Amino acid sequence: MGKQWLNRHNTDIYVKKSRLDGYRSRAVYKLAQIDARDRLFTDNMNVVDLGSAPGGWSQWIAKNKQIKVFALDILPMQPLNNVNFIQGDFRETEVLNKLLEQLGGRKIDLVISDLAPNITGIKDVDQARSMLLAELARDFAYEVLAPNGNFLIKVFQGEGFDFYIRDLRKRFKKVVTRKPDASRAKSPEVYLVGKGYLKD
Repeated sequence: MGKQWLNRHNTDIYVKKSRLDGYRSRAVYKLAQIDARDRLFTDNMNVVDLGSAPGGWSQWIAKNKQIKVFALDILPMQPLNNVNFIQGDFRETEVLNKLLEQLGGRKIDLVISDLAPNITGIKDVDQARSMLLAELARDFAYEVLAPNGNFLIKVFQGEGFDFYIRDLRKRFKKVVTRKPDASRAKSPEVYLVGKGYLKD
């Protein structure tokens, strides 16, 4: 990581806040700000957290709500109460089947995804990899969500973005785009919220 990145990171208001509040990452404030607006969480839900490491989102959910979380990431994650974690590559069938096995046919009320590829710096390559992960997360949500369930996903604006939103709008009663204050202004990331899953 470059010196400029480290300096920006260490002076970031949300990085400082996450350290003071005892959270694992600044990303918790993105989730908290989206939830304040869209009311995604209620007690006694079953939630799947894709791309969970280092665990900020799962930590925030488990701390603030009586919710069962099933988390997955290719990177390791320290244990959390009320969070079942699987380490593995979401793109691999074996890992996906392991997650489905843990869900055990439960009704999933919300799927959240902060998945992102390793960045190469080649814009077209990075966008293609990002959209592939977004499509896999969406297809997983379509498979496990209960009727009227919700979906929250990070996506990057670029090739494939418009088509992706159009597809979501066919399957959810409402789809909105969010750019929380905690999301860095220069980042092309936005969050899509699908509410009211129209299960076949």
